[in-house]
Amino acid sequence: MREQVDLLIHSASQLLTLASPGGPQRGTRLGDLGPIEHGAVAVRDGQVTMTGPTASIRDQVAATQEIDASGQLVMPGFVDPHTHVVFAGQRANEFEQRIAGATYMEIMAVGGGIMSTVRATRRATADDLVAQTLPRLDAMLAHGTTTAEAKTGYGLNVDDELKMLEAIRRLNTAHPIDLVSTFLGAHAIPAEYQGHAQVFTDLVMEEMLPAFAPYVEGTPPLFCDVFCEDGAFSLAQSRRILERAQELGFGLKIHADEFKPLGGTALAVELGAISADHLVCTPPQEIEALGRSPTIAVALPGTPFGLGHQTYTPARAIIKAGGSLALATDINPGTCYCESMQFIIALACRYMRLTPAEAIAAATINSAHAVGLGEVVGSLEPGKQADILILDVPDYQHLGYRFGSNLVRKVVKRGRVVGQD
Repeated sequence: MREQVDLLIHSASQLLTLASPGGPQRGTRLGDLGPIEHGAVAVRDGQVTMTGPTASIRDQVAATQEIDASGQLVMPGFVDPHTHVVFAGQRANEFEQRIAGATYMEIMAVGGGIMSTVRATRRATADDLVAQTLPRLDAMLAHGTTTAEAKTGYGLNVDDELKMLEAIRRLNTAHPIDLVSTFLGAHAIPAEYQGHAQVFTDLVMEEMLPAFAPYVEGTPPLFCDVFCEDGAFSLAQSRRILERAQELGFGLKIHADEFKPLGGTALAVELGAISADHLVCTPPQEIEALGRSPTIAVALPGTPFGLGHQTYTPARAIIKAGGSLALATDINPGTCYCESMQFIIALACRYMRLTPAEAIAAATINSAHAVGLGEVVGSLEPGKQADILILDVPDYQHLGYRFGSNLVRKVVKRGRVVGQD
């Protein structure tokens, strides 16, 4: 007797399982896609029950709903492990300033950049933030993102940071994309504390972190992130904030080595952070330390592209060191207004020298581990959440090769079609 299932996606030209039971794919193992030609995936109660060749799966199941994926690629939904997707306003004017020669840090120093978004976000209500963010999440979903991290960091005081967290939690309920929350109160020194960075650091530690501590419980936990960079938070200040967050039960992340190497990657390794993000100018000795640690390197190639820079995360060095590499959009209003993980894969192949297979693994199973959900999403394995993409291409090599158009034709979230064509 055949097993009754809710959904059968069958006859895929190629099915990618990304099965990785040992954890994230590390070093030269990155790019193991677990491909099945003429594959099928069966779903019951929102979870994957089995995968395999279509002929074999058809013999084993009877499905309430079937989707014929003939000639198409089927794979796990993308996981975007670093976003600033919740914000108010826009900063298109700064793009023109950068084209004219202004640097990111110069714009930030005269009250633009992050502080421009802070002013708009402080003026917005939680309802405003939800309304402005929903279209961005719709675009992310349409391009194949089914799980994403979402940071606070544009409030920079207790009330407005909590307002951002409220918006993230409401969006997580209202939208098909699962959102993982990160507290980023240490995103920048706000205007009212210019010249008093240490006082603001104390405020983050003594008022903001305790205010967020009641929300820490859960799987994954609430994360705490810090922008460790010249003009933002020093290595010593970043250490104090992350150590206090760790005491309160937060998971740890860090923005490190985006513009200058301050030691943020080494700090992430020392403290056991789940990820260190950006890593554009990380010194070789810290890449070696990262390769020996469980901390995941999250590369954000859309950001140097958005800034018109020529230097990207040294992916090949991280892989050679045995590290675990993930990809993210870094969607934000200033440097990378990009909702598409497909475009991020294309950039990673060209400027970080990843193969399409490596980039796909970095954007699915490894990025799932970078937000603490590697046992739940990121691959198509029995017992995992049925977050599935159907792409109008015959095999995985078209991801990375093609760019500028959306290859996704159907998005399945928890076993239910939530977007198509």
